[in-house]
Amino acid sequence: MAIGALIIGDEILVGKRQDKHFGFFVGALARRGLRADFCEYLADDPPRLQAVLARTFASGDIVFSFGGIGATPDDHTRQCAGAALGVPLLLHPEAQAEISARFGGETTPQRLKMGEFPQGAAIIPNPVNRVPGFSIRNHHFVPGFPQMAWPMVEWVLDTHYRHLHNTHALKEASIYVFEAGESQLADLMYAIEAKWKQLKLFSLPTMGKDGSRGHIELGVRGEPGEVAAAMVEIRAEMDRRGHPYRETLELK
Repeated sequence: MAIGALIIGDEILVGKRQDKHFGFFVGALARRGLRADFCEYLADDPPRLQAVLARTFASGDIVFSFGGIGATPDDHTRQCAGAALGVPLLLHPEAQAEISARFGGETTPQRLKMGEFPQGAAIIPNPVNRVPGFSIRNHHFVPGFPQMAWPMVEWVLDTHYRHLHNTHALKEASIYVFEAGESQLADLMYAIEAKWKQLKLFSLPTMGKDGSRGHIELGVRGEPGEVAAAMVEIRAEMDRRGHPYRETLELK
């Protein structure tokens, strides 16, 4: 079961707003021993939203969706979630109660639309203004406002997925390799990937300001014991090939 994010809004894709959700999301997962497997940025485009949600619902993945659950004409996420599942939107009684408590005598039919969720959904409490988000089929829909969305996501992680916290110990290790290009190390990378199939290998080259070769951060992430063993092989191969290297912590 993968964990991912959908970040929705024309304002991000046209550059009017800079996304802050993904950085938060990665950190929130990391604090619980989890990690993000994917992230997609989407416009407020109903056909595309519906298609993406149909795909992610079918996947069984855990998905956090940020944005587009308001009740103005440019908000389509609630409707597209319902359409992707083939169920109607219904005014959720708990959402109705929360919205009515928030607005009192100023509760209007338009405001209550923010509590219309796909049939079978459960609410996600909003600690800021009490207008909830919703969860259905391992998908969790929160507003685009970070001050609301972020505590709501953390509530979901701690309420629904505590059993997943810190269940898979992961480690990352790497070295900085000098006087070598990625093409010179490609055979080694393929060999490491073939031998250590459960590890994620990464190669991050840098370049000097004048276009000259900098260094390559070469490493792996995954189960701690396998990471340690793979790094022993990588260091030994650097020594054999005569490529100088340093541990990453020495340069950070």
